[in-house]
Amino acid sequence: MSLTAHDIVIHPVISEKSMDEAQHGKYTFAVHGGANKVQIAAAVEELFKVEVLGVNVLTTKTKEKRGGMRRSRVGGRTTPWRKAIVTLAPGQKIEFFEAV
Repeated sequence: MSLTAHDIVIHPVISEKSMDEAQHGKYTFAVHGGANKVQIAAAVEELFKVEVLGVNVLTTKTKEKRGGMRRSRVGGRTTPWRKAIVTLAPGQKIEFFEAV
C-alpha cells in the first residue's frame, strides 16, 4: 500500500492538552491506521518542512455508547482512531498550531 503524506496525516488534534504540548515542541495529529512511525515522521517533515526527532503512536480502542438523551437501549460503538505525537528538533515549530 503506497500512501502519500496527505493520506498519512489526516488532521491535527486540537485539544487543551495538545496545545500545551505544542509549546514544548510536541504536536499531535490524527494519522492513517496503517501508517508506521517512519512513514509518519517522513510525512510530517514533507508537509511542514521541519525536522522530526521522534514519533509516539497511540491507537484508541472502541468504547460502547448508550443511545440518545433518554438513555434508550439502542447502543453503538465509538470509532477507533490513531494519533501520533511528533517531537520536533529544538527551535522548530509548526505555524498552524501557533495560530490556534
